[in-house]
Amino acid sequence: MRKLLLGFDIGSSSVKATLLDADTGKAVSSEGLPKVEMPIDSPKKDWAEQDPMMWWNYAVQCTQTLVQKAQVKSGEIKAIGISYQMHGLVVVDAQQQVLRPAIIWCDSRAVEIGNAAFDQLGADYCLPHLLNSPGNFTASKLRWVQENEPALYEKIHKIMLPGDFIAMKLSGEILTSESGLSEGIFWDFKSNGISQKVLDVYQIDRSLIPEVVPSFSIQSKVNEVAAAELGIDAGIPICYRAGDQPNNALSLNVLKAGELATTAGTSGTVYGVTEEPLYDPKSRVNTFVHVNHTAESPRYGVLLCVNGTGILNSWVKRLFGGEQISYPEMNNLAAQVPVGAEGLTFIPFGNGVERIMENRPVDASLQGLNLLKHDRRHVLKAAQEGIVSSLTYGFDIMKAMGLDLKTVKAGHANMFLSPIFREAFVNMNQVSLELYDTDGSQGAARGAGIGLGLFTNHDDAFAGLEKIASLEPDQKLTVAYQEVYENWKSYLNRVKNK
Repeated sequence: MRKLLLGFDIGSSSVKATLLDADTGKAVSSEGLPKVEMPIDSPKKDWAEQDPMMWWNYAVQCTQTLVQKAQVKSGEIKAIGISYQMHGLVVVDAQQQVLRPAIIWCDSRAVEIGNAAFDQLGADYCLPHLLNSPGNFTASKLRWVQENEPALYEKIHKIMLPGDFIAMKLSGEILTSESGLSEGIFWDFKSNGISQKVLDVYQIDRSLIPEVVPSFSIQSKVNEVAAAELGIDAGIPICYRAGDQPNNALSLNVLKAGELATTAGTSGTVYGVTEEPLYDPKSRVNTFVHVNHTAESPRYGVLLCVNGTGILNSWVKRLFGGEQISYPEMNNLAAQVPVGAEGLTFIPFGNGVERIMENRPVDASLQGLNLLKHDRRHVLKAAQEGIVSSLTYGFDIMKAMGLDLKTVKAGHANMFLSPIFREAFVNMNQVSLELYDTDGSQGAARGAGIGLGLFTNHDDAFAGLEKIASLEPDQKLTVAYQEVYENWKSYLNRVKNK
């Protein structure tokens, strides 16, 4: 009988599920839905919401399809792992009914609430204890609900991150993790527990926060209702949960200090692991508890995030053809233009406040547009170079914190499928890039196996992880891309100072 591990990756663009064979470390089957991007509702400027039941319904459909495609037999699925979009807020009542749409990661409504809390708590507390400003993270979003929807707030039984919600739908139990609470800015790194000071400032009752379980552990089990809906056995243990960036690092076997992972999906990220609780004085990058953190062997994840990444690429796709043009065709068009897009520069923001801009809104913009020279090829090229430039800007912040950025690992997916993007990333940042055949749902499945104890050690869990390419900087291209980056920074400074 096969030993299968089921991993879910609950994103803001799609939901993906993978069945992984624990013995071979290879994916048996994967399914992602919807085939077009999930909607993000924006009832007001800078708001971003999704219905948590939409995530669950797609998770159900993915699982049903996988069970059928892989001809899964009773007893074969041994454990379930969950990866999820970070920083979201889901609220439910005592009957576990969702009370309002989830306020997701790119929502900016609570920025001023977080700024006020930072002033009230003080930098001397926030930076060494929280390793971050409260910003517009989950705690600030909950305070927004309290201030603006008081009648609804009174009905809240528990708050959750998106992955906690999926685990609740699977098991009927409401739980969370230390890593999850740290990403919500509820965690005090000095006392190694929930920050009572944050709760006091926001006037949040501690009873709203779920019980904490380890990221790798038998956390709960699939109940009869969910089993019938998904077409799987009741009693399968849920053994892992993590936010998408810590989980992406796990999926790439980035678990040791000095290792780095990157993604370029809806948002673009670089995630570095350190043994020290580092922080940026301006909270332009953020530090959270990594999935394998323990008191005896501390591991922290420093996260650089740029909201305007894949969402910009999809925007230019809609602008220049929508369904009539594919991403590979866009890359081919962009490749016809030299490095630097003949002076056209894209500032790739415009998807909520940007952390690297100190949580200030910076609109997306095209700079240096020449109507006699530039066409869609230049816009496509400038968009990819602009995204990489914004990541490089964050790289500089991470380097100043003391992180050693030399080799970065990525899944061969999303914008890393683009040769132009890879070339710009490697040469602008002067790093080696390793590409692997993996994704977040595979990482969640491996995490489930680790949590269940199916693997002897972490290395065994990654025996089936396949590196498919390595890229190194080219001296001439490095010089060209450094010029692109310096030009991008000069335009950014003009935009910031308006």
